[in-house]
Amino acid sequence: MNAEVEQRAARIKLLLMDCDGVLTDGRIWIFESGEEQKGFHTRDGLGIALFHRAGLRSGIISGRTSSAVETRTRTLGMSFIVQGHENKVQAFADVLAQAGVTNAEVAYIGDDLNDIPLIVQSGLGVAVADAAFETRERAHYVTKAAGGFGAVREVIELILKSQGRWDDLIASYLNAD
Repeated sequence: MNAEVEQRAARIKLLLMDCDGVLTDGRIWIFESGEEQKGFHTRDGLGIALFHRAGLRSGIISGRTSSAVETRTRTLGMSFIVQGHENKVQAFADVLAQAGVTNAEVAYIGDDLNDIPLIVQSGLGVAVADAAFETRERAHYVTKAAGGFGAVREVIELILKSQGRWDDLIASYLNAD
C-alpha cells in the first residue's frame, strides 16, 4: 500500500459507491415477469456494518433503479441511496452537501466510464479490479477483488486500517472463546 493512498483513506468520513459492478458482479438476472435479481457478497455487508460502527456513513449512487438494491441498502443501514440518476455528478454533489463533507472526505468506488467523474472528484477514488481500463487508470486505488466479490470490504478495511480503527472493531470477533 502506498503512503499517499493511506493518507487519503485516513481522511474518509463517507463511502459512496456504484451498485452494479461494485456491490454486485455486474450481472442482472431478469425474469420473464420483468423482476430483477442481483447477488450481493456477505463480506461486503459485514464490512459496511463495521464501517457504520466506526461512526462513518455510506451510500450508493446508481443510474439504475432496483427494488433489490433498495432492500439491500436499507438492510445495511446505508445513509444515502440515490437510484435512477443519470447525472451522477449532480447526485454526488447533492449527497456531499447533505452529508456535510468535503470531496477530500469522501471515497467513491466505481467500475465503469460513468463513474470516472466521481472517482476523480473524491479524496479516495477507487476502481474495482475488473473495472473498465479507463476507470482503473484514473483511480487512486484499484482493488484486488472484483466487483461483487469483496471489493467493497477491501476498501473498507483499507480505510479503517488507515484510520487506526480496524483492530478495535474486529476485537470482539477475535476474542470470542
